[in-house]
Order: sequence, then structure tokens, then C-alpha cells
Amino acid sequence: MDQKVVLVTGIGGNVGQGIIRNIRTLQQPIKVIGCNVTEFSAGNHLCDKFHLVPFSYEEEFIPAIIKIVEKEKIDLIIPSTDYEVYYLAKHADRIPCTIATSASETTEIYLDKYKSFLHHQKHDIPFAKAYLPSDYNNEFAEFIAKPREGRGSRGLAINPPSYQDFSDDYMIQELFKGIEITTAFYVNKQNKLHGFINLERKLDNGATNECRVNRNYDDQLKDILEKIIQHSSIRGSANLQSIVTADGKIMPFEVNCRISGTNSIRSNFGFEDVKYTLEEYLYNTAPSEPKIINGVAIRIMMDVIYPNQESNSNLSDNSSKHFIY
Repeated sequence: MDQKVVLVTGIGGNVGQGIIRNIRTLQQPIKVIGCNVTEFSAGNHLCDKFHLVPFSYEEEFIPAIIKIVEKEKIDLIIPSTDYEVYYLAKHADRIPCTIATSASETTEIYLDKYKSFLHHQKHDIPFAKAYLPSDYNNEFAEFIAKPREGRGSRGLAINPPSYQDFSDDYMIQELFKGIEITTAFYVNKQNKLHGFINLERKLDNGATNECRVNRNYDDQLKDILEKIIQHSSIRGSANLQSIVTADGKIMPFEVNCRISGTNSIRSNFGFEDVKYTLEEYLYNTAPSEPKIINGVAIRIMMDVIYPNQESNSNLSDNSSKHFIY
């Protein structure tokens, strides 16, 4: 089999790093190129080669990606952050390789959490109700203020003293308490739900720290996923976040239109969405069937050491020695 070249973006985060680890476990002849907005991160050692790029919302980002694609002869780009998904989808016609993203209009809806709510409300899909701060008038007993384009629980405020302190770059969303479920799902090129997995999780700084497979809500969540797919152009891997209340009500509150942070965990439980992405978008074959098993996962802290390196040194060559503790 000929070697393929895959560019994974955002390798400084757990999503990008998980994607690369999943690629490596497949033991296919794939050269992995990584990129990030800082030249030094924990993900550099996972790549065959690294490139520094601007933030995705900067004008220089797409030209930088095109330059990498042409220089490294990239076959496929797998983005790992919401902004990169949006801008790569928006400019896909300028980039001379395949990109694993949903349609541009769908990535725009799910980049903005308030637009996500409006879209779900329009199509009668369950979603936690939300207002712009300028329209809110104490409708909720408890609420959470969150940036409309926030990431990883950054900037959240639970029951703040005054919602009037927030601009309309935020939204006010009804706060539900209960079991948090993260649902990874995969939509194939035929616009059909290929499979999904539900993980009950605990968070630490916005990322999953501990989780277990939870099948108790599969039927209800499958119905919700089918409605989402029916009324959007989601393709490939995506993620739905929900709360199950004490009375058993399932309330979705966010959709991430990309591979999510538990990808390195769920692949061990039989849901291999990185593998499905490579099968469909890199090798043009049908994705393998999910085979979900039960299990529990806990994340640990590790150290990546680059001896004799400065934080502003050139780490683009992965031949540099490194140690993992």
C-alpha cells in the first residue's frame, strides 16, 4: 500500500493528540504532519513533522495551510478545533486536498451555540433553551452564561449575579443538573448514522477526566441524532453533549461538528471514528462497523521532555530526542 500523508491540526490539544495516537494504532503507511499555533507543545513528539500556523481566524491561516498541503503533498486534513473546522470548510475550494469536515453552512451553525439553539428550535429537535443577554428577562430558575463561540468550558459563568454584565457575544442558557452524557456519532457519506457511543463523564477544566460507557439512553439519543442528521449536513464524526435530569429527561445543550476529545478513549470501546474517517476520506472505502463494549476510562497526567530545547526553538523536525514520563 502506498504511503499517505495526513495533516492533523491543533496538535497542542487533547483532540489532535488523540487523533494522531489513533492513526498510529492502525499501523497503516501514513505519514503524520502536525500543525499548531505555538511551535512547542506536547503533541510535537507524536508527529513525523510539524508546522507552525497562524490562528484559523487570521487572514494568513488558509495560505499557510495551502503551502503545507503543497509542500508535504497532503492527502487529507483532519481538523481538531471548531474554528479550524469552520474556516477549512468555508475555504475548502481553495485547498488542493480532501478535508474531513461537514458542509460550511453546518459548521457555521455549530460554531455558534446560540445559532445551534435556534436551528434545533426551528426543527423541533430537543435543545436547552437559550436567550441573548439583551433578550433575557429572568426566565430560568438557574442559568449559565457562556460565550457563543466558547471552547472547552472557557468563560462560563453559572448563576452569575447579573446577566446584564454580558454582551450578546454570550448567550444565557437554562441550566440543567444531572448525569452528563457525551455522545460521539459518525455520519457516513450517504448521510446515514453509521453508529454512536454514549459516555457518562466527569470533567476537569472542560475536558473529560473520567468516563464510562452508558447504554441506558441509547434509544432516546439515537432518535435525537437521527433528527439532527435529517436537518443538517453533518458528515463524518461529531459530538452531542447532553444532561440527563433526575426524572430521566434528556436535554442536549451543545453540538461539536468535529472529532471530539474522547476519541482516544472510545476507540478502545469499539467506536473508532478516526478509523472511519480515514477509511472514507483517505482510502475511499466503507467505514468499519462499530462494536461497542462496556468499559471505564481514567486519564492520567504525563510529562513530555525535550532535552536541550528552548521553548522558541525549531521543533519542526521530529528527529529531536524526547522522553515521556
